[in-house]
Amino acid sequence: MMGRFLALAAGIAVVSIGMAGVAGRSTSVADAQAPADSGGDDNGNWTTKRSKGGTWSSTSSPQSSGGTVRLDRARDSHFYADTEVDGTNIRMMVDSGASIVALTRRDAEAIGIDVDRLPISGTARTAGGDVPMRTVVLDSVEVDGIEVRRVEAAVVDADMGVSLLGQSFLAKLDAVNVEGDTMTLR
Repeated sequence: MMGRFLALAAGIAVVSIGMAGVAGRSTSVADAQAPADSGGDDNGNWTTKRSKGGTWSSTSSPQSSGGTVRLDRARDSHFYADTEVDGTNIRMMVDSGASIVALTRRDAEAIGIDVDRLPISGTARTAGGDVPMRTVVLDSVEVDGIEVRRVEAAVVDADMGVSLLGQSFLAKLDAVNVEGDTMTLR
């Protein structure tokens, strides 16, 4: 488990450093392994259908009110959002260090993207080495009522474990704040 956290930290550092030298809207994406959620979902990439209550676990469920979404810090110290991407429910780790939304191959295919038909538009430098990256524009990304249209994303052929909700979504919001163990999106 500690190795996963170190790989995530190294990946985030790579993304942060790599963003300064990236031109033409390409990106570097971290190779992150998310620890298993104890909310009862055995799917390792977190792509699931929502339960009747709309949540996976009580420690990371979003709470919304009037255009505001509150995310509780998960036990692994990250924030996760239950998103709806082009009509498909996908659990994503909120990553303000990623310049764009980064989808795992499995999540992209669940959305209906034919990954193999997308041209390779660059490489993503991960902790496990360079991997192909394919860019796509998502019609809609929604987090508990907050919707952003025409969101740039990259499909990364790496075992990231979880898709990343990056700046191509977050920068279009009015505010993203963290106070204590709560992240607020407006």
